[in-house]
Amino acid sequence: MNSPSEKNIALAQELIGYGAATVGESGGQNMAARIKPAWVGAQLAAPAYPVKCTPGDNLAIHVGVTRAPSGSVLVVDVGTEREFGYWGEVLTTAAKKAGLAGLVIDACVRDAAALAAHGFPVFSTGLALPGASKTKTGTAGAPARVGGVLVSAGDWLVADVDGVSVIAANSLDAVVEASRERTEKEEKMFSRLQAGETTVEILELDGSVIKVEGS
Repeated sequence: MNSPSEKNIALAQELIGYGAATVGESGGQNMAARIKPAWVGAQLAAPAYPVKCTPGDNLAIHVGVTRAPSGSVLVVDVGTEREFGYWGEVLTTAAKKAGLAGLVIDACVRDAAALAAHGFPVFSTGLALPGASKTKTGTAGAPARVGGVLVSAGDWLVADVDGVSVIAANSLDAVVEASRERTEKEEKMFSRLQAGETTVEILELDGSVIKVEGS
């Protein structure tokens, strides 16, 4: 098993620091809001390994765990049949052993308490009890549309309590730089707010279009 490069580790830490919201405002593509952390505190930043399943079946996920590069996040499309437990403690244990960074799936998972205990970042649409079959066709490593965003291998995902944002591989440097600049700008804004300025003043907003009643 190859370990993630030092460059990727440093980049992941930097992107987690900025957060999904900042990345999304800096050129990232935001996934649908239905995809949320499966447990409180889950967060990740990692290159993507896309997987596409036949609805109700997770064989492609099992194969993806064995094929995805260490340090990557599985990004899974299951079509419209979201209410199956496509992922649970067994796959989490296998994924951790393979060195994967997490899971983002536009569908449900299960064994939420175990996922939290393992500290394995999972982002899903919710929880569901029914198990998935393991016999049908799918793809691993090919582009997949997940949460409304087309994800290719090597794109980066940033995910936290606010949601999931995708950075296309060919715009990674630009988005990182824009995120850095946005963070620095917001730090200056916080200082000005603490000094007594208002957001209307700082952002030079035209409040005249708002009807205000009373004193």
